[in-house]
Amino acid sequence: MRRIDDSLSVSPQIGPADVTEIARAGFTTIINNRPDGEETDQPEGDAIRTAAETLGLDYAEIPVTSAGFSHAQVNAMRAALDGAKGPVFAYCRSGTRSTNLWALAEAKAGGDPDTIVAKARAAGYDLTAIRPMLDALAGAR
Repeated sequence: MRRIDDSLSVSPQIGPADVTEIARAGFTTIINNRPDGEETDQPEGDAIRTAAETLGLDYAEIPVTSAGFSHAQVNAMRAALDGAKGPVFAYCRSGTRSTNLWALAEAKAGGDPDTIVAKARAAGYDLTAIRPMLDALAGAR
């Protein structure tokens, strides 16, 4: 798990058994940014959803494929982040898509691209490839 800031941490793929520790760590929402079936041995999102909801956590599924990011996905991420009752835990295959989608949602909400890039870099993620999109989204407000 890598902490982006007080409101978000990201990680590679989790399984249903990991949800208990995520809840114990104080997270209130899990966001799944990985499409089902990306790899044959990956846990299904519904199994993680069931574990999360059993423990009282909110769960959102915003899958990102190799096709890239859409405005609908950015808006869904923003809505999930804004609706969270506490810290959010997002995952995908490596944590990169979750970080990128968070960054785009932050920029669209008026976040400063330099601050967004710095937070991601501190967690070990490079946003160079999406920096022009961050600047465009932040400037569109």
